[in-house]
Amino acid sequence: MAPIDATPSNGGMREADYAKLIEIGIALSAERNHERLLENILLEAKALCHADGGTLYLCGNMVEFEGIPEPQFEAEADGKYLKFEIMRTDSLGIAKGGTTGEDIPFPPLSVYDPKTGEPNHKNVASHVALTGETVNIPDVYEATEFDFTGPRKFDQSTGYRSKSFLNVPLKNHSGEVIGVLQLLNAQAPDTGESIPFSSTIVPMIEALASQAAVAVDNQMLLEAQARLMDSFIMVIGGAIDAKSPYTGGHCARVPELARMMAEAAAGTEQGPLKDFTMDEGDFRELHLASWLHDCGKVVTPEYVVDKATKLETIHDRIHEVRMRFEVLKREAEIAYWRQVAEGGDRDALKAELDATLARIDDDYAFVAECNVGGEFMAEDKVQRLKDIARHTWTRTLDDRIGISHEELRRKEVEPARPLPVVEQLLQDKPEHIFPRDGTFEAPNSDKYGFNMDVPKHLFNRGEVYNLSIGRGTLTAEDRYIIQNHIVQTIVMLGQLPFPKHLRNVPEYAGAHHETLIGTGYPKKLTKENMSVPARIMALADVFEALTAADRPYKKPKTLSESIKILSFMVKDQHIDADLFRLMLESGVYKEYAERFLRPDQLDEVDLDKYLK
Repeated sequence: MAPIDATPSNGGMREADYAKLIEIGIALSAERNHERLLENILLEAKALCHADGGTLYLCGNMVEFEGIPEPQFEAEADGKYLKFEIMRTDSLGIAKGGTTGEDIPFPPLSVYDPKTGEPNHKNVASHVALTGETVNIPDVYEATEFDFTGPRKFDQSTGYRSKSFLNVPLKNHSGEVIGVLQLLNAQAPDTGESIPFSSTIVPMIEALASQAAVAVDNQMLLEAQARLMDSFIMVIGGAIDAKSPYTGGHCARVPELARMMAEAAAGTEQGPLKDFTMDEGDFRELHLASWLHDCGKVVTPEYVVDKATKLETIHDRIHEVRMRFEVLKREAEIAYWRQVAEGGDRDALKAELDATLARIDDDYAFVAECNVGGEFMAEDKVQRLKDIARHTWTRTLDDRIGISHEELRRKEVEPARPLPVVEQLLQDKPEHIFPRDGTFEAPNSDKYGFNMDVPKHLFNRGEVYNLSIGRGTLTAEDRYIIQNHIVQTIVMLGQLPFPKHLRNVPEYAGAHHETLIGTGYPKKLTKENMSVPARIMALADVFEALTAADRPYKKPKTLSESIKILSFMVKDQHIDADLFRLMLESGVYKEYAERFLRPDQLDEVDLDKYLK
């Protein structure tokens, strides 16, 4: 057989060759689509040396990604496998991989023996990947250095005649092999006969491979950075959801619904949204914003987000209050026995004691009911609460020892009274007030445009104050701290150097609690100040919250109930009417429901009620 041609790097390239290479290099550098880039590399190489066919491999490894059942190919230099990316054989009409949409049915080639781990020099492509050297085979049927069983079997099944093979490594800027370019059957320009690859053309193919490697490596680096960024963002979103059981998979579902709405909006050809368009970069921008829209919750205390009762902080203070009622009962019993011992009317005193104990029990039951919270705390209930609070008990122990420095500092606003001390049953004490210290503030309001009503105090843990909450369990201070998560989201994202094509991420992520009439937060924006993607975020956030089935504090609403509530929010101009109509007309609401709602939530929605 003819010897393997480890071709020289000169070859007498002409000025026209250099011009052609420069032209190809510019085209490859400008290509952003990965599949088209790989395809163009092979096609240009084939054209330069008049090859009938060729294959482009990329080096990499088989890796397991969380949530993906099958192993995936991760392209990287010096990998253990060579994956078939593009295959062409013109005379047989074979075109697979790339933009053809045709899958290549062959498994990746092992660069190392899977059993022994030894380098695989039997296969010419893996040999080139291992050595980084070009190999020029004049005729595979005369070659003995490599195993060409595969090409020979292919020839038997197709009637083809594989002859010359040119294998060129693709090396990145670090000299690492990231792929192999394999060209098949050079053809004589005049006769079309299969001939060996000329040693004079090899330097040009190597130069092309070098340019191609740089372009591919750059794309691989960009894709790796994008995957890293996506994974990091998803980790943050997952951490937010894991932090509080009340949010569940919120950060994972909102991006799905936002994408579905954006696709529907970009695809509509009539109505107010007919001019709205989105390209691949715009969808990525919205995707990242959707995952990051609640990232500010990392600073929100769990005991505020999870505040299930009015007196709950890190623990539920109803237990302290209950002990005071217990003390009242003991004091009443002690007073009864003392009066009996002093000769009082036992029967009359016992009747009075029973009435007192019954009143104390009833008062505690009322206070406990107030602690649970509800839809409305009527004024007569607030007044009864204040009346109960005025009952007194006697404290005989110093409440300023064994406590933290911070709590002691708040207590020292007032001087200590000598023991024993008569105290009210429920109190709003000075130490219940936490002054603002810069925590949970809206910094640089002028820079970011925040427009929020900031409560005077950081916390107000007064017992009467909290038990008198009109609706729910949150004070104005609690609610501000929870709403502050969106302030923190905007500030956090505002500090990240987003590239130009992602510059709208903070806007989209930071607008999901705004309304169309300036009643939302944190900027009190109106419809005119909100882009379509920002309004999509607001709708997606609300609809996901309404339908979520993994929040322990509420029963998941059915699909029809959720749509009905959304319609009310549309009437109140809290949700965009055009997007709401699109959600119904396009069927996005149903598609999302079938993917993410429980079967018992999937009921019929009367669309005519909302679309007429």
